[in-house]
Amino acid sequence: VAAVKEDLEALIAEFQLLDAKKTQVVESTCPPPPPRLHASLCAHPEKDELILFGGEYFNGKKTFLYNDLFFYNIKKNTWVKSEIPSPPPRRCAHQAVVVPQGGGQMWVFGGEFASPDGEQFYHYKDLWVLHLNTHTWEQIKAPGAPSGRSGHRMVLSKRQLLVFGGFHESARDYIYYNDIYAFNLDTFTWSRLTPSGTGPLPRSACQMTPTLDGTGVIIYGGYSKSRAKKDVDKGTIHSDMFLLKREGKDEQEKWSWTRVSSSGVKPPPRTGFSMGLGPTGRALLFGGVCDEEDEETLQGDFFNDLYLYDFTKNRWFPGQLKKKRRRGKKGVEEGGQMEESPQESSEEPQQPTEIVKEIVTEDGTVMTIKEVIPAAQAAAEESEEEEEEEEEEEGAAAAPKVEPCPRSNAMVTVKHGKLYLYGGMFEVGDRQFTLNDFYCLDLQKLEQWEVLVQMDPKTQEWLEESESEDEGDEEEAKGGEDDDDDDDEESSEEERDEHPPVKPGESLADYQSRTEAYWQGVARTNMGPDAKDKKVQKVGLAMAKVFFEDQA
Repeated sequence: VAAVKEDLEALIAEFQLLDAKKTQVVESTCPPPPPRLHASLCAHPEKDELILFGGEYFNGKKTFLYNDLFFYNIKKNTWVKSEIPSPPPRRCAHQAVVVPQGGGQMWVFGGEFASPDGEQFYHYKDLWVLHLNTHTWEQIKAPGAPSGRSGHRMVLSKRQLLVFGGFHESARDYIYYNDIYAFNLDTFTWSRLTPSGTGPLPRSACQMTPTLDGTGVIIYGGYSKSRAKKDVDKGTIHSDMFLLKREGKDEQEKWSWTRVSSSGVKPPPRTGFSMGLGPTGRALLFGGVCDEEDEETLQGDFFNDLYLYDFTKNRWFPGQLKKKRRRGKKGVEEGGQMEESPQESSEEPQQPTEIVKEIVTEDGTVMTIKEVIPAAQAAAEESEEEEEEEEEEEGAAAAPKVEPCPRSNAMVTVKHGKLYLYGGMFEVGDRQFTLNDFYCLDLQKLEQWEVLVQMDPKTQEWLEESESEDEGDEEEAKGGEDDDDDDDEESSEEERDEHPPVKPGESLADYQSRTEAYWQGVARTNMGPDAKDKKVQKVGLAMAKVFFEDQA
């Protein structure tokens, strides 16, 4: 395990050497970013821009990790690639949160780096901030940070970044987390919270959304694995919901977990869904996948549906477009595409008569208050609303249905009441399709998806195991990366050419011995003067091994 970690650290260090060559900010207009998933997409806190960072791409044979940074101008519908010196190392499955302070900042924590074969993982525990007004990256080193992880969630709550869950995977084992940490944006300090009550089981990839009053967060769903008999891993898709609430201030601050029993039409079980915070106090959930596992195969059902959770009413409803949205009030009584479990169907006729006010209370007390409206009155109110909608819809001309295809792990964010959705992936058999299409949906109107970037079939290259591994195929399979990325690859080849070459017939041990001083110098340059000699020696040997095997 230690050797694997050192190999990955060496590979990361080599990429960082390439990044270190960039000494000034270079911004260039570019095509939409190449296909990816597990990236972060944030809305700029001050400008009409979206910010895309990092992610990964798999072409069937090789995994590519990114640390590129793109800005999307909403009004102009244009992309700009911003190359900023000393960025975070390449990663995916990290978390990014924007805050308005200091002219706008984007905070990035954790994530993972994968070996090219996708079999080995390095999990980060570093914290970075992108200063949006000066376009500079800064690593924030503060003690007490969460352990290295990916698939965690991070949100802004008051003046704190809250980090929950995630997982860490090594060559031999894995662990899922349910711990909760807070990073104070005023003091730049980490603290591990110890809430009272019973919280969620360990998990990754959940939905984490701040409450309207800023005193806590809602946790929904997620995924975890456990090792069953005969060393077989069993996946669990969670569909429970919890409230983490803060009471008191500063030194007297206390946190508590409460399990939430929500009503309405809940999303069918899934993982890999995308999440965001919409207008008028609603959290949103899009897409995802439900994997059906048996002893030999793993089949996934992918989704492209939208669900909204109303904090005030503690109620789920499907975000149906146009006249289909009426099922958001009456479940599936009129039939159609939305399906429920038998249990939900049996309960649903009573649900519209209850107004639930149990999540956000001004005095900080967590309790359930239900206001019961007579069924006849509720039905009359719904009937009036439906008639109004029908009048509007009867005059609308029939138009082709435009919507994102089913997918998981897409990047979403909300700006000015509009949901923006980018990329993600879906599978057909053993083939994975990684996307770079881009959509927009007005959450106030819920009328029609707008296509900002169509899926380009040319980016859907897939290399089977039997295909050639020559450089041309790999470059083509990168998913339409722009010229700047090609320059990076050329720089990488130049960097490799500068390393001491492997002599014909030379063994790894002989090569490491002959070039030990050189590779220790490379490792020391990257790790800094404060790194311990023993650690530098190990990383140097690992870098030599990576280069030797690559040349061999």
